Amino acid sequence: MFYINVLQQCKANNRKAQLKLYRQYCDGMFLVAYRYVKNEKDAEDVLQDAFIKAFQRLDQFTGDVSFGAWLKRIVINQSLDLIKSRRHDYIEFDDNLKLIEDDDNWEIDEHISVNRIKEEVLNLPEKYRYVVMMYLIEGYDHSEIAQVLGITETTCRTRLLRGKGHLKNMLKEKNYATGY
Repeated sequence: MFYINVLQQCKANNRKAQLKLYRQYCDGMFLVAYRYVKNEKDAEDVLQDAFIKAFQRLDQFTGDVSFGAWLKRIVINQSLDLIKSRRHDYIEFDDNLKLIEDDDNWEIDEHISVNRIKEEVLNLPEKYRYVVMMYLIEGYDHSEIAQVLGITETTCRTRLLRGKGHLKNMLKEKNYATGY
């Protein structure tokens, strides 16, 4: 009941309620933004813009997902928008979409740390990096990733599969991966 009441107060433009909601989610959403933009100042800017957008569009929050999940999507979109706006050289990616069998095998050597995997994900080519991050770290499914990135689900699956292959090869080169 408290949660619904705070959201209703936020919709009524109650600054105290907005601050309460901000404080509840700001740290977690900052980390999400930082994973994408890799810079504290940029992450802070993304966070501020995301909360402004969320408060302006609070009437669009239907409750189908948790408020945190809804806000996270806004933060990721803001992060990607910032990255795109700073890109000077636009490269057209051609995935040569072919029917690729899904490979759900994400097994790697048990001695590799989660932090090491996250570091290697950041070294993936950009078109694979965001799909892998959103799938593995953020927990989005293919349809959600496709919607956020503005790509088809087939392209999403292809990029995830290829990104996973790149990731395994990178780890294998460093003698971390097994069974690939």
